[in-house]
Amino acid sequence: MGKKNDNTLVKNASFLMVAALISKIIGMLYKSPLSTTLGSQSFALFQFAQNVYFILLMIASFSIPQAVSKIMAEKIAFHRYKDAQKVFYGALIYAAVAGGIVALICIFGAGILVPDSMANARLALQMLAPTIFMSGLCGVFRGYFQAYRNMMPTSISQIIEQIFVATFALLMSHVFIQHFSATGDMDLIHRWGAAGATMGTGAGVASALIFMLIVYGVNRKIIRKRIVNDRHSVNESMGHVMSNIVLIIMPIILSAFIYNVNGYINSYMYSGIMDIKGAAKDVIQTLYSEYGYYMTLINIPLTLASTAPTSMIPEVSAHYAMHDIEGANMKTDRATWISMLISIPAAVGLAVLSGSITRLIFPGTNGVGGQLLILGGITIILNGNSNITNGVLQGIGKPKLPMIHAAIALVADVIAMALLLVFTNLGVYTIVIAQIVYAVVMCLLNDRSIKKYMGYKNPWRSAYLSPFLASIPMGVVAGVVYYGLYALIHSNVICLGISVMLAAGVYLIVYLFVSKPGEEELGMMPGGRYMKKLARMMKII
Repeated sequence: MGKKNDNTLVKNASFLMVAALISKIIGMLYKSPLSTTLGSQSFALFQFAQNVYFILLMIASFSIPQAVSKIMAEKIAFHRYKDAQKVFYGALIYAAVAGGIVALICIFGAGILVPDSMANARLALQMLAPTIFMSGLCGVFRGYFQAYRNMMPTSISQIIEQIFVATFALLMSHVFIQHFSATGDMDLIHRWGAAGATMGTGAGVASALIFMLIVYGVNRKIIRKRIVNDRHSVNESMGHVMSNIVLIIMPIILSAFIYNVNGYINSYMYSGIMDIKGAAKDVIQTLYSEYGYYMTLINIPLTLASTAPTSMIPEVSAHYAMHDIEGANMKTDRATWISMLISIPAAVGLAVLSGSITRLIFPGTNGVGGQLLILGGITIILNGNSNITNGVLQGIGKPKLPMIHAAIALVADVIAMALLLVFTNLGVYTIVIAQIVYAVVMCLLNDRSIKKYMGYKNPWRSAYLSPFLASIPMGVVAGVVYYGLYALIHSNVICLGISVMLAAGVYLIVYLFVSKPGEEELGMMPGGRYMKKLARMMKII
């Protein structure tokens, strides 16, 4: 039975991981033609509106799927299907009320939430108000099926959502730009171009909600049968159900808000202070669009680096609960090793090929996006580390510590932003520097805490040094091959493809020679079976 449960957990985690990765890739790919359609200034407005929307969405519905699945799963475990259904109805009420209030804030508070230098982004933000309302409802349905340990509807709906986002963002931005181009009013064109792009987000969420409604309708007979045959429910009052939902949702919202609000604050400070200093609005927006390119590209390795270690955190928690500190530390070592195996070469590769990668995805770049990748690549490593230590601290029953650390890091981030914007001319580079400051503070504070409570020491040699040493020749090969080929054939796509494949091969071979991993470690690596074959060919094992 235990093995069956483990397999189910692995399958469910795999569905969500693959869906998240596919969604991220679609999100990156559609922004390439979108940036061309919109132009740098309109893309900056779209990006800013999306950042504000993300924070508002977090307040309205970010934790709804987790809360619904958690409370319902507890009822379902005891066959209390009527009580579970009541939780579902209560969550729909909560989502409608919370989503409605935040949607109104989105409409009437746009003038406050968006600074004057990005004033043309206000319409785009207001267009996202219905999306905020629908997202909460969609989250309830996703949580409903997750409670029944069925991750497939959530996974499919995420992919459908991204396909509709991409399609409608490109379509509506083109329609509005074409419609208003006859006026010759560039402010009007930029404003409605960005607004059209955000309509894609609404279409995506609407499509996901419709899909979840269809899935719920298909399963309605089974749901009714369970409710009719239920003899275990205690008929909880709706007031009690609602209070449980709120008590679970609020701490998650608070922690998520603290972890993520720095992106919005940094953007607001950059736009506002640069405007006060007299920078032209088109310059502010053009440079902010480059920051948008940077964030789009760096999110892919961040996602890859964070998914695999996350699955190991429950094991850390289990060992710690049994007072097996050594076992908990060993699992943390492995999570760190897997994260750095991906994070370090990704950071080096992006730094070496930053310009060519940015030009491939965003042909309209002026080069600043590539420079931001060189500067900000280190955040892949730092965020990989902080993701693991956050999870470990939560797993050992210290969930408040990462929140406190995030609040301290946020203060350091804001101070760095203010000082650099006021006293230097770094401009948009300040946002990335502040992100690095935030990540460094998080890593240091988390590291101190897990040393205190677990006596943990970072596996510098195995987890950090070996990937770093392997990444040096990888970076050299990537740079030499790309720039050497480009001098001959002038094809960014071909040169980039060949250089990345050769560099990846060099990284794997050098890493195996340097680290000399055992069979167990090779089995845990991505493509473990092939890694074992390669290691045998190289006579490492």
